[in-house]
Amino acid sequence: MSPYVLTMFIMSLGIGTTLTFASSHWLMAWMGLEISTMAIIPIMAQQHHPRSEEAATKYFLTQATAAAMILFASTTDAWLSGQWDISQISHPMSTTLIMLALALKIGLAPMHFWLPEVLQGLDLTTGLILSTWQKLAPFALIYQIAPNTNQTLLIIMGLMSAFVGGWGGLNQTQLRKILAYSSIAHLGWMIIILHFLPSLTLLNLLIYILMTSTLFLAFKTSQATKINTLALTWPKTPPLMALTMLSLLSLGGLPPLTGFMPKWLILQELTKQDLSIAATAMAMSALLSLFFYLRLCYTTALTTFPNTNNTTTPWRFKNNQNTSPLTITITTTLLLLPTTPAIMTMIS
Repeated sequence: MSPYVLTMFIMSLGIGTTLTFASSHWLMAWMGLEISTMAIIPIMAQQHHPRSEEAATKYFLTQATAAAMILFASTTDAWLSGQWDISQISHPMSTTLIMLALALKIGLAPMHFWLPEVLQGLDLTTGLILSTWQKLAPFALIYQIAPNTNQTLLIIMGLMSAFVGGWGGLNQTQLRKILAYSSIAHLGWMIIILHFLPSLTLLNLLIYILMTSTLFLAFKTSQATKINTLALTWPKTPPLMALTMLSLLSLGGLPPLTGFMPKWLILQELTKQDLSIAATAMAMSALLSLFFYLRLCYTTALTTFPNTNNTTTPWRFKNNQNTSPLTITITTTLLLLPTTPAIMTMIS
């Protein structure tokens, strides 16, 4: 793809997301979502590989379905209430339908089925964009309509996403699918607390983006796409693999790493809201996710070629990638936990 064309698509991604951020009218927000969708599909299909084209087609169909649901529900609410303001949506049917459509947009359970398959067909750079940037615009809409949404619906979707993300990743060998199920689980943590403390949801989203960016960049640097490839990467770059292992543990929410902060604060807030059963269920779901993160850590750090692997050793070409973004994200992924009191003071 020409650099000028790629630049145009990247700019369109930014414009679409910004338009949704700045909109208070449902039609303008819908237009921003459509611009973002239309911009990323050519980026997905640029490899001209059957898997990437299949992923782009699946992504287009799911996003088009979600966009049609949003347009239908917002039009219905405007018919009933006479206004198009996003934060003033009031009809229960319209609110529920839009929430389900936005769940389909970002891959929340039970609308999650497309995400692992689509992410598996993409390269790591495009997968990073899909897992981080493409979730911002739908989340902006979810954040605005959350006060008018049924609290029980959000709790159910959060619990389902956390358990689906934990169970789904247990039997996977592809790193992109594991990261997709990790995304589903983290979205469940964000949604379950959204009605009670929205600022905590935004903090969780920011930390999720940092941790996910770290792992995508690390896997891209080491050119790893499968679990058994990780066993070959330790002799090549031991420092990077050690930090990647710690980043995986942070993604699982182990103290004293950054990933522990949002889980700790969310469980504390759920307990304050007298939702002890939901808090216990979320903590149990974190154990499911932690199991496959530990499996990745075992393969990364405690095995060496050829003990667990039948593939040949890859060529060790010189790596010319820029590692500055990876350095920044790894640092924040591992060392932000001591700043928790200061962060809570800012968001409360």
